[in-house]
Amino acid sequence: MADFDPVTKAVVPAAGLGTRFLPATKATPKEMLPIVDKPAIQYVVEEAASAGLLDVLMVTGKNKRSIEDHFDRAYELEDVLEAKGDEHRLSQVREPASLATLHYVRQGEPKGLGHAVLCAKQHVGDHPFACLLGDDLIDRRDPLLQRMIEVRGAYGGSVIALMEVPREQVSLYGVATIEATGEDDVVKVVDLVEKPPVEEAPSNWAIIGRYVLDPEVFAVLEETPPGRGGEIQLTDALRTLAGRDADKGGPVHGVLFRGRRYDTGDKLDYLRTVVKFAADRPDLAPDFLPWLREFLDEIG
Repeated sequence: MADFDPVTKAVVPAAGLGTRFLPATKATPKEMLPIVDKPAIQYVVEEAASAGLLDVLMVTGKNKRSIEDHFDRAYELEDVLEAKGDEHRLSQVREPASLATLHYVRQGEPKGLGHAVLCAKQHVGDHPFACLLGDDLIDRRDPLLQRMIEVRGAYGGSVIALMEVPREQVSLYGVATIEATGEDDVVKVVDLVEKPPVEEAPSNWAIIGRYVLDPEVFAVLEETPPGRGGEIQLTDALRTLAGRDADKGGPVHGVLFRGRRYDTGDKLDYLRTVVKFAADRPDLAPDFLPWLREFLDEIG
């Protein structure tokens, strides 16, 4: 394996306004909406921690204080649960604070994902890092992030997660032009385009919300003008890096992910995710699934 710096830090952009979930997100961050009984953002931090990334930077904005509170200790609540002898709930309440060391920085202005990543520059420094988007949840049984870190260790540069999507959906994603490597699940990324028209998409392989980024991405983002939607696009910076050699922050590789991904980005996908997670819970499924079948039969 080549001698590349290890990946030890994760960045989680969480500054979005969550307008698709209004009015629920008027006072509650969308990242704190529950997937059954745990906020979505906790699954993301758990994924980072399970990949060995115990230094996590949250890029937040206004009205996101409850995220910080969730990953902090709640001594009064803990005392109440301890007095009741409720060890199960006590461990659940304490768990978020023990997952990783959490840091926070404010984005300030909603200038896009690329700008949110740029806000992490001072904390990350001159080291590679992972970036995990909260709208995408990856099943804990599919170690995508670990695999991406391995690929970074072998090839250097940056690594993105790619998932095959139906042709009619490509305009919802950043899409990659790819070349095969000697590994079945690894490709070289030749080019990228953000949300192309269906007829112009170079492939069906779409970027999903997991990245392992070379620190050179910061310098590129600083020079990247606003792109689609008037925002600084991370995809545009990665496109620049894809054309570079290793000594200048390139190249970009993709891991072809064929596992289980859950989207929480809009109401319908969020509801699907909650149902899937509930159906997979041994404490809920025995009662939930028969009820769900009966309900579906009733509505025909």
